[in-house]
Amino acid sequence: MPGIPGFHNRPKQAALPIDFVIVGGGITGFSTAIALRRVGHRVLVLEKDEDVNQACGACRMPPNLSKILYHWGLTDEVRAIGEVSGAIKIYIQETGELLGNHVWDEEVLRETRGEFVFAHINDLRRLFYETAFAVGAEIRLGSTVETVDTQQGQLHLDEANEEEEGAPTIDLSMYSVTVPKPLILNDPLLEHVYETDTSVLTWLQPTLLTWFGNHMQFSGGKSPSFGMYVYGPRDPAEGTWNDRAPVAGLSTMLQYSEPKLRRLGELVSEATCTCVSVDGRPPLEEWVDNRMVVMGAAVTLCQLHPRLRLTVEDGAVLAKLSHISIKDQIQSFLYAFQDLRQPRCASVYAKSGIVQYMSVPPGDFQQMRDNSMRAKRDAGVGILEAVGDLEETPEWIEIKEVFGYDAEDDADNWWVEWGLLRERARAIADIG
Repeated sequence: MPGIPGFHNRPKQAALPIDFVIVGGGITGFSTAIALRRVGHRVLVLEKDEDVNQACGACRMPPNLSKILYHWGLTDEVRAIGEVSGAIKIYIQETGELLGNHVWDEEVLRETRGEFVFAHINDLRRLFYETAFAVGAEIRLGSTVETVDTQQGQLHLDEANEEEEGAPTIDLSMYSVTVPKPLILNDPLLEHVYETDTSVLTWLQPTLLTWFGNHMQFSGGKSPSFGMYVYGPRDPAEGTWNDRAPVAGLSTMLQYSEPKLRRLGELVSEATCTCVSVDGRPPLEEWVDNRMVVMGAAVTLCQLHPRLRLTVEDGAVLAKLSHISIKDQIQSFLYAFQDLRQPRCASVYAKSGIVQYMSVPPGDFQQMRDNSMRAKRDAGVGILEAVGDLEETPEWIEIKEVFGYDAEDDADNWWVEWGLLRERARAIADIG
C-alpha cells in the first residue's frame, strides 16, 4: 500500500493497533481516519449523510494545513482541486478603491513547508473521503449515531437524524459561495477579476457589523470558480456546510457594495450560511470521557475559518500520540491529546489581530489604517511589509506564527519531552 496517496512518508507503525470509531464523516472525521490509518490503527467512520457530495461553497487551506496534506503524499491531489494563492489585494468595499497588495514571501512559504490553497469545500471533503477509503478505513454512510455510552463503550444508531440543539448567541454570519468562471469571463463588468495575478481579493467594509469578506478565485476542481466569503450581521438562514441558504441574504449583505461586487453576488445560484463566532457558552473544558475524545467542531463551537485547519491538525496529532503499548494507556494518551491541543486552539482564536485590523469600525483608527495602506501602495510597498524602524509588522508576525506551526512536529516533540519519560517511569515501576 505504500504507493497509495495518503501513505506517502508513512510514519512508525503503532505497536498496539487500536480500533477507532469516528462519529462524523466531515473534514475532521475523514482526515482523522487518514491519519490513524497511516500509523496502522483500524478505523470505522460513521457518517449520517448518504452522499458525501452535499457541501457547498469555498474553503481556504493555509500553510499549516496544506503542509500536513503534502506530507501525507497528497500534493498532486490538493493542487488538482485547488488554486495556490500568490498574493492578496485589498479594496474598499463601497467604492472599489485599491488600497494595496501583498505578495506572499517565498522564503516564509518555504519555512512553513505549505502554501495558501483555495478549493471547493465539497472537493476537499471528497478528497478526504476517497483517501480514507483508499488507505483502508471502513466507512458507513447513512449511519446516524443517536447516543454514546462512554462507560460501556457502545454507540446506538438510529435511522432518524437527531441533533442536539443549543442556544448560542451568534455574532456574525458568513456566506460561502462560488461563481462559475465562465459567467465572470462573459460579464464585461467583471473582466478585471481574472486579469489579476493574485488569487485573493479582499474588500473592506467600513461598518461595524458588516466586516470584511475574502474573495478568491480558484481554477482547480471540476468546475473552475470564483469563491467568496462574505461576512455580515446575524442571519436566520444559518446552518451547516451541507445546508443551502437563500441567496437573498447574500444580496442584502452586498447591497451597499461597489457595482462589481454586487454583480458577483447576483451571479450566485446557491449558498451556505454558517456562524462565524459563538458567544454565551464557553469552550469545552474536558475533551475526554473514558475512551472517548471529542475534537473538531465539537470543541471549537463555531465555524470560523481557523476551524478547518485546526480540525486537520487534531487528527494528525491524535495519530502521532497514539503509539502506546498496552490498552490501559488509551485514556492517558487521549488526555495527552487534550493537553496538547487545547492551548493550540486557544492561541489561534486569541491571535485575532489581523482580523481586528481588517474589520475595525469607522473612526480614526480605520482612517489611519486606510491611509497607511495607501501610503505603502503609492511607495510600492506591500500592505503587510514594515516601514521605518520596524523589522516586521505585528500582523505579519502573527501570520507567520500561526501558519508556521507544524502539528506533527509538535506531537513528536511531546513524545520526546514527556511521552518517552512516562514510558520509562512506567517501565521502572513495573520492574520495582
